[in-house]
Amino acid sequence: MTHTPIIGLEVHVQLLTKTKVFCGCPNRFNPDQPNTQTCPVCLGLPGALPVLNAEAFQLSLRTALALNCQIAPFTKWDRKQYYYPDLPKGYQISQFDLPFSHDGFVEIAGDGGSDVRVRIRRAHLEEDAGKNMHDESGRGADSKVDLNRAGTPLLEIVTEPDLTSSTDAKAFLEELRLLLTDLGVSDCNMQEGSLRCDANVNVRITGDDGASVVTPIVEVKNLNSFSGVEAAIEFEVARQIDEFRKTGRKLGDPGAEKETRGWNAEKGLSFAQRGKEEAADYRYFPDPDLIPVTVSDAELSEVRKLLQEAPTARSRRLMREFGLSPYDAGVIVGRGKHFADYFETTAKACGDGKQAANWVTQDVLREMNERSLSIADFPVTAGLLGDLLGRIVRGGLTIKGGREVFAELLSQHDAALDAGDVVDFAAGTIDAIISERGLAVVKDDAAVDAAIIAALAESPRAVEDFRAGKQQALGAVIGKVMKQLKGADAKAVREALIAKLNATS
Repeated sequence: MTHTPIIGLEVHVQLLTKTKVFCGCPNRFNPDQPNTQTCPVCLGLPGALPVLNAEAFQLSLRTALALNCQIAPFTKWDRKQYYYPDLPKGYQISQFDLPFSHDGFVEIAGDGGSDVRVRIRRAHLEEDAGKNMHDESGRGADSKVDLNRAGTPLLEIVTEPDLTSSTDAKAFLEELRLLLTDLGVSDCNMQEGSLRCDANVNVRITGDDGASVVTPIVEVKNLNSFSGVEAAIEFEVARQIDEFRKTGRKLGDPGAEKETRGWNAEKGLSFAQRGKEEAADYRYFPDPDLIPVTVSDAELSEVRKLLQEAPTARSRRLMREFGLSPYDAGVIVGRGKHFADYFETTAKACGDGKQAANWVTQDVLREMNERSLSIADFPVTAGLLGDLLGRIVRGGLTIKGGREVFAELLSQHDAALDAGDVVDFAAGTIDAIISERGLAVVKDDAAVDAAIIAALAESPRAVEDFRAGKQQALGAVIGKVMKQLKGADAKAVREALIAKLNATS
């Protein structure tokens, strides 16, 4: 018997607008001052009329086009009616049968090594609800409602059930987060709730005879971390397989309707909440206070100009154009658009993608983290780093010398910062540091030969040990040569040293 998970995701993304989607209240995360960002519209008071936030719709269009969706030329708004304490109007303004976008796709690198195309069923714009807060300490019932979030523009992205593992589900969400942050439509901060996910999960069970059945669908709600999504799917798949073995219930059987379950991250298990509502339960009808929206071809053309390369596509291109490993490409692209731009500028300037990747993913990233800087604020610009690395690539500077120059550039920046100045590195800064410290690669064979002879004369014991078969004994001799000739290449010195010892043995 084999088991194949069937997974579809419903992703809710809060958009980065200044105000809410249907009113002028501020749109910002503000848990310390609950219920201070509200007005008659988002509170649902009688007589209050909503007005669509044009920026929210523009950000939604940008996202839908980046998801390769078809854009509807005509879209309307609907009331999705249900009661919950954090929904003061008693309904949510959403989209039902005419969403503004549909039938898109996202490609990810799948768990099995091949690419996976995840189809997007629809992406629609709606308003977020408020937030219920419950005291779960056990000391008593204490529930509160914060309506600051009510009316926040929320983009719901619904996939087809094309994912077959929790790993692929996580990869899809990571790709989506990178795409959305690169587009500037959301900060996708899961801790603050600006990216949330519901997972629809069931399992195809195939017997030894080739016949297969599908378990009832379960929707696991409000998963707020990538690890949570992964863990919840894995638990739910195992739970459904165990449930099928016990009951034999399958999709379509009486009493096997879709179920909504919550996720307890501390205990690592899902728990039953309710039977899943269908569209009829929400009693959708067109919102009478909002006019439909039409989208022209000219408007779409303008939005398309703002689109950028998808993260997975960029990773593939970096591997192809610069010879990067999948790991390095993933690290570079995974840090966001600006970090990847920094790498590409550096690589083109120095002429060696692998050298640039090594420095950007190690030296630059380490210094960024230690200094709590974004790549936009990093003092060694991509052009400056590319200039430095180009000298290494062309053989004019050793890697050790390059790191010494890199450290000096940062030191000069720190000193200027302490003095309240701003460093603007001049074109000759790198040359000046190399000259001052004597770091230029020594290509004078006579000078290298003289330094080797002097070092050997000072190290008779090391010579004796080397001739006795101890290769590591040359380390101290090489060190003496390098100390005398700072710009010497250690590998070339070693080779010349061994050749001289072999010639005099």
